[in-house]
Amino acid sequence: MKALGRTLSALVVAVTSLGAITQRAHEQGVSDTEIRIGNLMPYTGALEAFGSIGKAEAAYFAMINERGGINGRKLRFISYDDSSDPTTALDLTRGLVERDKVLLMFGSFGTPGNLAVRRYLNENEIPQLFVASGDEQLSNPSLYPWTMGWQPSAKAVGRIYANYIQAFYPGRKIVALWQNDQFGRDVYKGLEEGLGDLARMIIVDIAYEMSDEHLDTHISILKRSGADVFLFAGVPANAARAIRIAAGLNWHPVFLLNDMAASIANALRPAGLENSVGVVSATFLKDVDDPAWKDDPAIKDWLSFMERYDQSGAKDQSAALFGYAAAETLVQVLKQCGDDLSRDNVMRQAAALDNYQVSVLLPGIRISTARSDFRPIKQLRLVQFDGRTWQSIGDVVETAFSDVKKK
Repeated sequence: MKALGRTLSALVVAVTSLGAITQRAHEQGVSDTEIRIGNLMPYTGALEAFGSIGKAEAAYFAMINERGGINGRKLRFISYDDSSDPTTALDLTRGLVERDKVLLMFGSFGTPGNLAVRRYLNENEIPQLFVASGDEQLSNPSLYPWTMGWQPSAKAVGRIYANYIQAFYPGRKIVALWQNDQFGRDVYKGLEEGLGDLARMIIVDIAYEMSDEHLDTHISILKRSGADVFLFAGVPANAARAIRIAAGLNWHPVFLLNDMAASIANALRPAGLENSVGVVSATFLKDVDDPAWKDDPAIKDWLSFMERYDQSGAKDQSAALFGYAAAETLVQVLKQCGDDLSRDNVMRQAAALDNYQVSVLLPGIRISTARSDFRPIKQLRLVQFDGRTWQSIGDVVETAFSDVKKK
């Protein structure tokens, strides 16, 4: 009888434990029918155009739900507007976790906001996945094991440009015009780091505010320096202005443009395609307006997707494509989780992407992660605009080494 009693007690404990696990899973934003995903975007404010990322992600998840969801569970994407304000970001994140009971945070935009919420999310062991920021601090698993970036770091982009300059334009004078925020500063710092002792070849650099009305004055100063190479880091609208102003001054340096602004529709066409000939960038996504991809199956799927699911009228097609690709990556992670949607397993699967091919990444660029490697996209392609299309310069570049190879 005593043995039977112990057996019954063990069964009661086991059932109770299973019940507790089920309840805890529900509290984490997972039920038999739903997975809750939290997100913050600048739907208003100076960076409103990047809200297109969140709108495309919402549309992508709607498509997945129409197709049956993830293992029978629908994705509930709860996205709020933080206007790129770090204090607002922290308040909204707390609400998403404590009120909306999301399983994880995904794809939130911007460095200041993601840094503001990182400690809170890590202390509470909540995944902060595939953040839309190029800050290297957001991909450090040894310090923040619940935070993972997605895109290559802004510093890595700067270092690649440094190697490109040394390989193709050694000894040339360099100037830089960079957006006065963490992003612009990181691109510029990456350039300095990559040049090393040759950073003395940077003869002028100017930090500007995103709403600066005096880009023409800045660019006139840069032209008078006599430089041959011009690095620009900023948003597409200002990139278009910079290219147009330089052309108007009859200044035609080697123009290096950050990947975020390397958009035919949002930067090069407004600048004038004839003025944009020769622009160089380092990027990882296909450009939907590049005629080179007009027959590409993935871009055809993207265009059909936008027509059917995204009725928001994306203000920035390249930002929307970024959101689409990031959402595709998260769906892969959730599929790998199977029925184990604990937060621990979500992070395990996010750190177990093996040579995964997102449909709209450039050829040769794949996603791989590990427990010690929280940088999903580590490759870029150097490309140059010929007035109609982006032409590749050499092979895929590994950001870990930033080696540039001549053709």
